[in-house]
Amino acid sequence: MVTSSFPTSVAVFALITLQVGTQDSFKAAVYEHAVILPNKTETPVSQEDALNLMNKNIDILERAIKQAAEQGARIIVTPEDALYGWEFTRETVFPYLEDIPDPQVNWIPCQDSHRFGHTPVQARLSCLAKNNSIYVLANLGDKKPCNWTKSRHSTCPPNGYFQYNTNVVYNPEGKLVARYHKYHLYSEPQFDVPEKPELVTFNTTFGRFGIFTCFDIFFYDPAVTLVKNFHVDTILFPTAWKNVLPLLTAIEFHSAWAMGMGVNLLAANTHRVSLNMTGSGIYAPNGSEVYHYDMKTELGKLLLSEVDSHPVSPLAHPTAVNWSAYATTIKPFPVQKSTFTGFISWDEFNFTELFENAGNLTVCQKELCCHLSYRMLQKEENEVYVLGAFTGLHGQRRREYWQVCTMLKCKTTNLTTCGQPVETASTRFEMFSLSGTFGTKYVFPEVLLTEIHLSPGKFEVLKDGRLVNKNGSSGPILTVSLFGRWYTKDSFHSSSGTSNSAITYLLIFILLMIIALQNIVLV
Repeated sequence: MVTSSFPTSVAVFALITLQVGTQDSFKAAVYEHAVILPNKTETPVSQEDALNLMNKNIDILERAIKQAAEQGARIIVTPEDALYGWEFTRETVFPYLEDIPDPQVNWIPCQDSHRFGHTPVQARLSCLAKNNSIYVLANLGDKKPCNWTKSRHSTCPPNGYFQYNTNVVYNPEGKLVARYHKYHLYSEPQFDVPEKPELVTFNTTFGRFGIFTCFDIFFYDPAVTLVKNFHVDTILFPTAWKNVLPLLTAIEFHSAWAMGMGVNLLAANTHRVSLNMTGSGIYAPNGSEVYHYDMKTELGKLLLSEVDSHPVSPLAHPTAVNWSAYATTIKPFPVQKSTFTGFISWDEFNFTELFENAGNLTVCQKELCCHLSYRMLQKEENEVYVLGAFTGLHGQRRREYWQVCTMLKCKTTNLTTCGQPVETASTRFEMFSLSGTFGTKYVFPEVLLTEIHLSPGKFEVLKDGRLVNKNGSSGPILTVSLFGRWYTKDSFHSSSGTSNSAITYLLIFILLMIIALQNIVLV
């Protein structure tokens, strides 16, 4: 393992698999998995029952891994929570956890399964990689023993273990080459937040890979840092993503992130229609190579595609996109008198309606002004489109600072429905050009078509920051958006190193001390 100093004092794990020779492209695979879930229980199951359930899920993953290898895939990504699901407490998830060592230990679990205790899941995953000569990423739970005391300085949980949402990667020899503990947890009381974000990479003959998980994608560390400072070519991204229209469906945002960051993104989502979980893909800087979105069946799906080993990142390129160049130099289009407000996912946008078949519009919110030039092939009378602008802290949590310019279809002709989820559209655009006066250089371009389809090859981002269509008319449009993340304006910094669990245990300790002092006074 190679460690590198980093100015934000982030824990850095550069896990390097030494190879000889390089390749210009490789075949990648992702598998969207319909997880077999355990029965709901408030008491922990036996370790044997937990292993039986995980093996049922691994049986399905095994078929996908074999199929991918037979079709020439060099690496496969499986989803977050793929082995056991997500509805747990700290106590009920514990039988599913194994102690996952640091990859520095030079370990092939398939050949030495008892070296680090009882690790049957790691052994089986290692054997799947070894027997099929393929890199395998899997997501499982890691447990790390610690010494719990009643001291207010103790961060160790009362059960004496830290529990982490963890990704592991095994190389074609079955060797453990990467381990990543998820930092940005989202409604996961069963897991702890690591002390610091981990920046995990490993090298192959077909590029450098970085790893993070699900909600991590919204934050600077580890996501942006892996690209900007560690120059990874491809991100491995297991997720359990719940789709949220109009801006945050999995295929929509993940493809936009890959384009905005200039890297490949191999995104494997869990599949659960009742929870709006679907949407996996292999995304490149120039658009999606292949993707899958299925809200009709409960079936898994294997995706494969050839991708470039070393795509060019605009962050490292001297002619990178200047996202505000065009918008800050033009004279704003006339602001419509009919500007109104509406909500998208708890965020209050300023909207203005696209009244005509063609036109130029501007809508502003605070320092952000969004400009749109457009021409429809034919405006459907029963469809309403608006241009919207939002800048500020997002959602109920008010953590992440967003800047968004979006043209979207309203749910009905009633303007109060603008921003609500809608899945179908009929209006086609012959031309559109969207830009904004962004204060951040981290902007992700989204185009989503009717029935939740992407539009690869049908749009591009110009160096002056305009998102424009190309090659003629588009398919019927749901949204065209520029999704900006202004990380330095976030209301908290994920690199603070304070875990949710540590705060919880500290509060419990303080409460117990107060009660004890009250008892002493009463005596």
